Amino acid sequence: MVAPGFLLLLVFHYLPVLGNVVAFQDYNPYYGDSALSALIGSPFIGLENFRILFADPAFWDAVVNTLSITAFQLVFFFPLPIALALLLHSVMSKRVKSFVQTVVYLPHFFSWVLVVTFFVQMLGGAGLLSQELRDAGITPPEIMSNPDTFIVLVTAEAVWKDVGWGTIVFLAALSTIDTDLYEASAVDGAGRWRRTWHITLPGLRPVIVLLLILRLGDALTVGFEQFLLQRDAVGRQAAEVLDTYVYHQSIVTADYGLGAAAGLFKAAVGLILILLANRLAHALGESGVYRRS
Repeated sequence: MVAPGFLLLLVFHYLPVLGNVVAFQDYNPYYGDSALSALIGSPFIGLENFRILFADPAFWDAVVNTLSITAFQLVFFFPLPIALALLLHSVMSKRVKSFVQTVVYLPHFFSWVLVVTFFVQMLGGAGLLSQELRDAGITPPEIMSNPDTFIVLVTAEAVWKDVGWGTIVFLAALSTIDTDLYEASAVDGAGRWRRTWHITLPGLRPVIVLLLILRLGDALTVGFEQFLLQRDAVGRQAAEVLDTYVYHQSIVTADYGLGAAAGLFKAAVGLILILLANRLAHALGESGVYRRS
């Protein structure tokens, strides 16, 4: 039973790690008659790809954009699934709860092409909102093409798409909290807010800390399709993130060594963030991703 999952991780996660050697090569995919020949035969150039990468202002613009979007979404997106899970958990009617869960889960299964198209149709220059404002004699604001508010736009799109899906883990954690604690606290005179603060949130804290650590590990991965689809509308300065930078600077131009260097840099930063966040979790008394020996 473990074998399929193990093979999946081995083939698609661990074996590709060997490809990081491309970051230290002047990689030529046409060298030899196979991918292995190209990997072995391409000359090593040491840290030259990293020197070029770190000297590129576009790379640092992508890093700044990525970190800014991550920080913004940690503040304005990460707490929303928790709040939604608490609201759904308080609903007594199973039919109402099932209906709301179905509605908020559904956008998760939409592709980013469909999500961006929906927002364009609603908020774009020719969208429903702009038409209604023009009919009312009001000049509509630029929402889909404004680089100054792009970070708010992509966060709103992510919220609409994934906030419902993010509640699943928290609802599962809420179901494990002993109901006797709520009954005992109610007998002692604790109201709903005090029960939430002293029972519910402490019960959710291990899950919140774990997901926060994992989110920090993906701090430099904010998405690809979502930003690629909207890059031309708002410009590179606002929409370029590390994933789109790798695509445009390495895949499009066939400079695979530079792309591999950017990917390796992103992975190293993610590992450092996970280790730091996990140490902070241990300091707060939580187990984090792994326990200390």
